[in-house]
Amino acid sequence: MNDIDLKQYIASIPDFPKPGILFYDIGSLMRNADAWQLATARMAHAVAPWQPDQLAAIESRGFLTAAPLSTRLGAGIVMLRKPGKLPGETISHSYDLEYGSDTLHIQAGAIQPGQRVVVTDDMLATGGTLAASIALLRKAGANVVGASVLMELTALRGREKVDVPVHALLSYDD
Repeated sequence: MNDIDLKQYIASIPDFPKPGILFYDIGSLMRNADAWQLATARMAHAVAPWQPDQLAAIESRGFLTAAPLSTRLGAGIVMLRKPGKLPGETISHSYDLEYGSDTLHIQAGAIQPGQRVVVTDDMLATGGTLAASIALLRKAGANVVGASVLMELTALRGREKVDVPVHALLSYDD
């Protein structure tokens, strides 16, 4: 099983969502039950040494990676969401993107001070959202011990924007 190349299950869609972009579709991986099980098992194996208390899932595809990991690791899940999506009091962090800005929220009290947290998402590209997620979690009192993503676009050098270890299950150079 260790010699199975999971990239064969990731569809590459040219010119999506706009011309010149090559989109890597995790939907094709998730549709194959065996490949998805293997992917989440490999991610859990990589994350386990960090001993997370919580997985912080970045909206929305991070929810898809956090759910199976939390079950395998015995960790809880906290959601990092866009404005207006969480009830009650929230803690927020705004950040700049290449073309504009965005804001992430977490529910106040979702993290206990000092809890070990691993951030999860489907993709690491430029690193802006991951860096903002780490900053938000630290505002909430988390001890962010790492980040785990299904795919990384290494040419965009996003991991250079974060100061925690990053595990990427699959890497693409283009």
